[in-house]
Amino acid sequence: MSNIRHSPKARTRARSLAAGERIDAHRHDEHQIVYAGSGVLAVTTDAGTWFAPGTRALWVPAGTVHAHRAHGHLELHLVGLPADDNPLGLDAPTVLAVSPLLRELILAYTRDPDDDTAERRRLLAVLRDQLRASPQQPMRLPTPTDPRLAAVCAIVHTNPADRRTLAALGAAAGAGERTLSRLFRREFGMTFPQWRTQSRLYHALRMLADGTPVTTVAHHCGWSSTSAFIDVFRRSFGYTPGTHNRRTPGPTSGPDPAARTTPSTLG
Repeated sequence: MSNIRHSPKARTRARSLAAGERIDAHRHDEHQIVYAGSGVLAVTTDAGTWFAPGTRALWVPAGTVHAHRAHGHLELHLVGLPADDNPLGLDAPTVLAVSPLLRELILAYTRDPDDDTAERRRLLAVLRDQLRASPQQPMRLPTPTDPRLAAVCAIVHTNPADRRTLAALGAAAGAGERTLSRLFRREFGMTFPQWRTQSRLYHALRMLADGTPVTTVAHHCGWSSTSAFIDVFRRSFGYTPGTHNRRTPGPTSGPDPAARTTPSTLG
């Protein structure tokens, strides 16, 4: 990432992003919790892309260079924590499950960031407790470093419906199946089928956020049937794809006029 912006403080705030809108690469000296109240959020670092619908939030440790992208209309909620306040003890970006209670705590805490009452401080204390209790979720697409692995990943990303085996994909990329299997485990910590499912889910979330019908998403993303897609989606996110855009409220505020003109205020 180039032209990295440095914002020492990770501001606590809520803001809207239009579909496809981006917040360019930047870093903070503080930790940040990033949550999509509506739409789907993609956060990218040099290590990969993390993605989160409304049942997930992302922990971004202090100093991490990251960029945001909105899929669908995104209601973005940001909670900043001082560098010495790490309730999760995590030093790498991590996707967390968001319970209904944690969701409401995040929404309430970001509603009035200038409020410094004792009630709001108690709200933060409960929010931190809920964060510690949140299970970590493997919603990440790592960035490959080996060119052979990168070539196979590019094929699948370009066409999620490609159902070729790893051996067949390897032949197209000039690499053997056993070599690629080792690379997937060594670089990504997962098997090829696990990674391909993650990739397909990422594409599916993006399409659902844009209002694409479930059957079309299932076909485009490579599932053998709509019911198979629904089953994998429900097990991954806790709800069905047909209810994706009905789970979260509409925008709570108008577009931020600074969104495209004053990058120093973003993130």
